[in-house]
Amino acid sequence: MEHRRIRLAAVGDELLAGLGDPRALGWLGRVLARTTPDNATLEAYSLAAPGEGTEALAGRWVEEAGRRFSESTENRLLIGLSDRDLDLEISTARSRLNLANILDGAAQMSIKVLVVGPPPGLDAERNRRLADLSAAFADVTTRRKHVYVDTFTPLHAHEQWRSDLAANGGSPGQAGYGLMAWLVLHRGWFHWLDIPAPA
Repeated sequence: MEHRRIRLAAVGDELLAGLGDPRALGWLGRVLARTTPDNATLEAYSLAAPGEGTEALAGRWVEEAGRRFSESTENRLLIGLSDRDLDLEISTARSRLNLANILDGAAQMSIKVLVVGPPPGLDAERNRRLADLSAAFADVTTRRKHVYVDTFTPLHAHEQWRSDLAANGGSPGQAGYGLMAWLVLHRGWFHWLDIPAPA
């Protein structure tokens, strides 16, 4: 069996970088630690930018991710979306368009994309707005036949998630990042990479 080389560029905000995680892994580090395919080498490059909304993400991903890709590897793009567009007062329609532009650009380069949606916070009113944004992101992604991992819906009323945020000033800690990693691993990660899930 031919040995595969998969090169993964991950773009997103501070949650992608694992900010506030005492183990310094975040959700991505935990996911990668559980991904050890027999017939493939996985090279992952994390390109996090704190406080970034979809507008800035759409503006930088090609140059930054493109520098990590190679003609001799299978290239994948991982997008960790945030709730920052709510603060930037970007309309849901604009947020959809920004993500659509990224996905369409990736498709033109024959790059398979996995999108991890924004997780909920503790503010009920903000979560109401974020629910709409997450649903819009999911719609844009799945319409284009890419993989979307919804973290908002399963974590919204999750007791451990909420207590972890409360204990860490509104950001995930070890437990929260572990929950996000579990969702990514069990909702399309291995299928997206085209490698068998561990038994």
